[in-house]
Amino acid sequence: MKAQATYKISGHETFPLRYAWLPKAVKALKDNPKIFSDEDDAMISLGVGKNMVRAIRFWSEATGIIKFQGKNGFNVTEFGEILFDEDGLDPYLEDIQTLWLIHWKLSTQVLEPLFAWDNLLNQWQEPDLTRTAVLRFLLKKANSYDKKLSPVTIEQHLDTFLHTYIPTRGRKGHIHEDNLDCPLVELGLIQKVGERENDNASGKRELIYRFSRELKPEISDSLFAYCLHDFFTQRYPTESTLSFREISVGHGSPGQIFKLPESDLRERLEILNSQTNTLFGYRETQSIQQISKRRTVRETTLIKSIYDHEKIFT
Repeated sequence: MKAQATYKISGHETFPLRYAWLPKAVKALKDNPKIFSDEDDAMISLGVGKNMVRAIRFWSEATGIIKFQGKNGFNVTEFGEILFDEDGLDPYLEDIQTLWLIHWKLSTQVLEPLFAWDNLLNQWQEPDLTRTAVLRFLLKKANSYDKKLSPVTIEQHLDTFLHTYIPTRGRKGHIHEDNLDCPLVELGLIQKVGERENDNASGKRELIYRFSRELKPEISDSLFAYCLHDFFTQRYPTESTLSFREISVGHGSPGQIFKLPESDLRERLEILNSQTNTLFGYRETQSIQQISKRRTVRETTLIKSIYDHEKIFT
C-alpha cells in the first residue's frame, strides 16, 4: 500500500451496487456533468431517494466510470463510456465478463482503496470467513491506521461488502428482494460452507463462508490480459518484469483479486505468452518464474478485446 493512499469506507449508505446504477450514472452525467452537485435535482433525474443518489455516486467513482473534476462536476471516463454508454459494449451488464471487470475495478483502487475489499482480498489468511472473525480483523486493521474509524462504520462497511457477493436470505431461506439487484452475487466469489457457534460467547450460531479458489473459466484470456496489464500499469508503472509470486499473491494482483489457483494462473500466463503477439512474456525454469510486459497498450483497446469473442487480444 502506498503511503498516500486513503481508505474509503463510507459513502455507499450501506447499499450494495445495483444493476441499473452504473449505466444510469453515465447517462445522467452526459446530460448534466453537475448532476451530483445538487442532490435534490439528482433525486428527480435518477428517480431515487437522497441516500441512493449518494450510493450511485459512490459506486460510480469506486468502479472508475466517473471522475470528479472540481467545480466542473464529474465526467464520464473512457472506461465508463466504452462500457455503459447507450451504444457501449455492455450497457445492461449482461456479460459475466463485465461483472468480473467491475469486481476488479472495485478491488484494485490504488489511491482510494475500499477498506474491506483491500484488506479482505489481500490480507485475510484464514480459510474461512465468519462475520464475527472478519469484523474483529477489520477493527484491528483500523486501529493500526492513524485515522481512527468508528466500529459502527466498519460494521456497516463489512455488511455492505458481504451483501455485494453473498445472497441475503430471510428466515425461511428466501433470497431477500433487495439483494436480487446486486450483480456481483452472480460471481460466486464467496460461498457458504456451513455454520458454527459464534465465538463471542453469545451462544448464537453464524454462517461460515469461504472465498472460491476454484477454476474460473468465465474469466476469459482477454479479460485476464487486461487485468495483468492494469496491474503492471497501476502498481508497477516503471517495471517491465515481475515474478510469478507478485502476479499470484502480490497486493492487488490478478491471483489475489480473482482467487485463482496457481496451476490455473500458470496456464493462463503460458497462453498469453504464446498468443498475445509479444504483449506479455512468461519464462519458467527451475530457478526462475518471470512475467514481462513488453509494451503498453491503450486501456480501451484491451477492453474491446474482452468483448471480441472470436479471439484473444493480439
